[in-house]
Amino acid sequence: MGLFSRIADIVNANVNAMLDKAEDPQKMVRLIIQEMEEGLVRERANLARFLADKKELQRQYQRFIARVADWQAKAQLALEKQREDLARAALIEKAREQQQADALQQDFAAVEEGIAKLEIEIQQLESKLDDARTRQKAMLLRSATAHSRLNVQQQAARSAPASIMDKFDRMERKIEELEGRADVLKPSADLHQQFAELEAEDAISQEIAAMKARMSTDTSSQKEA
Repeated sequence: MGLFSRIADIVNANVNAMLDKAEDPQKMVRLIIQEMEEGLVRERANLARFLADKKELQRQYQRFIARVADWQAKAQLALEKQREDLARAALIEKAREQQQADALQQDFAAVEEGIAKLEIEIQQLESKLDDARTRQKAMLLRSATAHSRLNVQQQAARSAPASIMDKFDRMERKIEELEGRADVLKPSADLHQQFAELEAEDAISQEIAAMKARMSTDTSSQKEA
């Protein structure tokens, strides 16, 4: 199974679980990015192991090639000493070592091909991760803008003209109620006015009586004269 197939299975499983729970899209994005980051760490670790295996295969291959050369030299020496039997034995060992070297060479080629593919997949995952992080930032900005717009609209709805006038009406009714209570508690204005008028009429009556008394006195004085 390829790198992206494994990551896709993990991501899809988690995304489906979160969709079932109706989670926040931002949390889903963070989960996807987290899975991609963890997958990238795992594949980089795999790449490091493959590179180490490649070096080990190189060392083993070089050892077998050295043994092949050594048995070749021994076969040559045996022929020079007219020991064809030893030369044949040396060539048999040389062939065995060469077979091992050839097998290692095939393994080495397969590992190199795997490393090349893994490096490409890691590069692609890194690119996708960078893109996901960029899109995540854009989503966060869009989400913040959407929340701000929603708050503004809610505030505008609360402060709509009809709502404001309703508040004014309620305040006016409360003031009217307070004025009504004050009117009930204070003395009647008509009662004060009536007493003031009575006092004024009494003063006028007294003044008229005094004027009449003076006039009567003046009349009596004129008659006596």
